[in-house]
Amino acid sequence: MQRNNAVEEIKSRCNIVDVIGRVVPLKKAGSNYKGICPFHNEKTSSFIVSEQKQIFTCFGCGATGDVIAFVQKYYNLDFLDAIERLANEYGITIDKSSFRKNEKNDKLYEINRDAANFFYKALTTKANAGYAYMKNRGIEPATLKKFGIGYADEKWDSLYTYLKSKGHDDSMLLDLGLISNSKGKYYDKFRNRVMFPIINTRGKVIGFGGRIIGDGEPKYLNSQESPIFLKKNNLYGLNLTKHDISKENCAILVEGYMDVISLYQSGVQNVSASLGTALTDNQAALLKRYTDGVILSYDADDAGRKAALRGLDILYGAGMNVKVLHVTDGKDPDEFVKKKGKEAFIELIKKALPYADYKIEHIKREVDIATTEGRVEFIKRAITVLKALSPSEADIYIKKIAADMKISEGAIRMELYGNDGGAVMNAQALGSGRRNPGAGSDAANMSGQASVPKAIKNAKPISAIEKHLIKITLTDASYYHKVAAYSYIFRNEKASAIWKAIKSVYREGEEIDAEAVREALEIGEQDVFDDIMKNTLVAGYEEQIYLDSVRRIEISEMKKRESEIKVMLSLADEEENGENIKELTEELMEIQKWINEQGGSQ
Repeated sequence: MQRNNAVEEIKSRCNIVDVIGRVVPLKKAGSNYKGICPFHNEKTSSFIVSEQKQIFTCFGCGATGDVIAFVQKYYNLDFLDAIERLANEYGITIDKSSFRKNEKNDKLYEINRDAANFFYKALTTKANAGYAYMKNRGIEPATLKKFGIGYADEKWDSLYTYLKSKGHDDSMLLDLGLISNSKGKYYDKFRNRVMFPIINTRGKVIGFGGRIIGDGEPKYLNSQESPIFLKKNNLYGLNLTKHDISKENCAILVEGYMDVISLYQSGVQNVSASLGTALTDNQAALLKRYTDGVILSYDADDAGRKAALRGLDILYGAGMNVKVLHVTDGKDPDEFVKKKGKEAFIELIKKALPYADYKIEHIKREVDIATTEGRVEFIKRAITVLKALSPSEADIYIKKIAADMKISEGAIRMELYGNDGGAVMNAQALGSGRRNPGAGSDAANMSGQASVPKAIKNAKPISAIEKHLIKITLTDASYYHKVAAYSYIFRNEKASAIWKAIKSVYREGEEIDAEAVREALEIGEQDVFDDIMKNTLVAGYEEQIYLDSVRRIEISEMKKRESEIKVMLSLADEEENGENIKELTEELMEIQKWINEQGGSQ
């Protein structure tokens, strides 16, 4: 069965009331069913399931969708995994070639699972240095078990001997970085270390981190990359914390294994960590499956601040609401929460600085604003921050900076927009009612506007708007930051790839090297790129085309929200959801009025 047919078969055969009713107690309420929403904390039922329309919606948090969307969100699965899960449960035959398993990878997962069991038993079955170390760090037995923490003893071949007894192949052990080879002899890679298994969101052990006990280098030793382990694609602890992250709609992102473990044990469980590397686009995309909000809690030293600045750009570029907190007194989250507790850490979270505030404060740390030269340098560097913001956000910070630096708003706008200031103000007025997918209403965020399943995304033909925005950016690099604010519009696979290539090539203050962008693309993507460069004409009309594109994007987003509200209103109970109905109706009227004013009612 083709995948599209399988999707339709699933929707027709999987009754949404039955699927949701397995995990959420539902009660009949008129023609619908009601229950406590599984996606946020609530005491009264605001979660509605319509058997007739085969959709669910929550008037508390705004979550809504069909049976596949529910399975995706509840079990934290991607689109294809949700399809496969429902197909298996209902005995629906699908094209297995679409879900073909890699037998070698399955074997590698098995080896890592055996290694993790070996390390855990070594930690917990008899006295050892690893257990003593973790006990001294205040980690309780239940937490050790929860994270599967283990111990690699100081012997040269303990793990190797065990894995060979299980019949595992030397070459695969080498591929996973569990052993090393010298002069024909094999020996354990991890020795005299506390072992932290790295587990992906599907519950499979993909690698390990080992912390040396006592003195020695390196302090932390991570698994080498392998066919099943790429650091850039994974986050530590997310397998355990993804539900908490979804419920809180916020992820606390820290630097190390112990930070995650200590915070989790203290009760701050919406936490995860990058794997000893700078945050990547892929890790941001992984987080975005569970939340639109991230708080970076890195060390307050220079390295931590640099990592925070890079992480800010990555997450903000992914359309996420990102903030930064640095633990006071130079302590890391692990040490802080042990000494001061959960509530004190939560107070720090409340004081976390948003994207632009943190970047602007960082510039202040580096320049002397008490001098004229320092203030000029501050303004120049602050302009680069403002360029990354949407027009409405930039307007807010222009006012703040002008008041702080005692300089006119007009001067800052001229620095930021040059002679295009008037056009930008028009764009601001146009977008005043826009719901930013990265920072809009809960309902808009929950409905998945900014996160499109890949199977659907790839099916979309490239639009004229995508072509125009790409060509405008390549024609005039001053449009890069303006277009970046709407980069979520690149839903076509090849358009998205071209935009990513543009991002990788772009350098502040320089024109974009179109040939370098082309070289960063695959062959099929190059064909689309060549077509855009040859046949999409914008020269001399960049601003007009840009503003028209923005208007069309805004109208499209508003129409999506209009449809969403209509569905929610159709499920609302007048007696129990009276206040919600009033608010939604007022919002609907405002949206319809705005669409009409923009000429988008047709």
